Amino acid sequence: MALERCAWPGQDPLYIVYHDEEWGFPLHDDNRLFEMLVLESMQSGLSWITILRKREAFRLAFRQFDPGKVAKFGPKEIEKLLADSGIIRNRAKIEAAVANARATLAVQEKYGSLDSFLWRIVDGKPLLHRWSDYHEAPAKSVESELLAKECKQYGFRFIGPTVAYAFMQAVGMVNDHEVTCFRYKQCR
Repeated sequence: MALERCAWPGQDPLYIVYHDEEWGFPLHDDNRLFEMLVLESMQSGLSWITILRKREAFRLAFRQFDPGKVAKFGPKEIEKLLADSGIIRNRAKIEAAVANARATLAVQEKYGSLDSFLWRIVDGKPLLHRWSDYHEAPAKSVESELLAKECKQYGFRFIGPTVAYAFMQAVGMVNDHEVTCFRYKQCR
């Protein structure tokens, strides 16, 4: 018997693995959270499958998403990234990733971790939605607007309310799996 899952992964094996093993499961590791912030901001205007297909190249280019290392990137490293065909070569997005590494260090200093800074928006536990169809999920929410506003105050870039909501979905801050999806209960 096949597992019932959300409709959005379709038949793409990479999408299915991402959905089944990662999307929507509460994530609390700072480096992985930083990775998802960078990837979600890189995705802006593109399809998520494009980002997933380039994910390993992103991990290499951005030093396994170690914010301490990325925060030290200067003009030389940015130019090298702009020449890397394995990633999204958009100067504004690359510069935002470096700025977001620096902002991550700032919130780690103030809140103890990126995890603490982000998850306090939802009081440390996922917001549970009950969608029968993934199209019912909003593009943004009151919480994502608040998260985007607070991120901006710390110098994060390319994280508006819509990107913030997609990030919140990806890292399990909101559970937007369809209620019939086998992952819905696992991600609570």
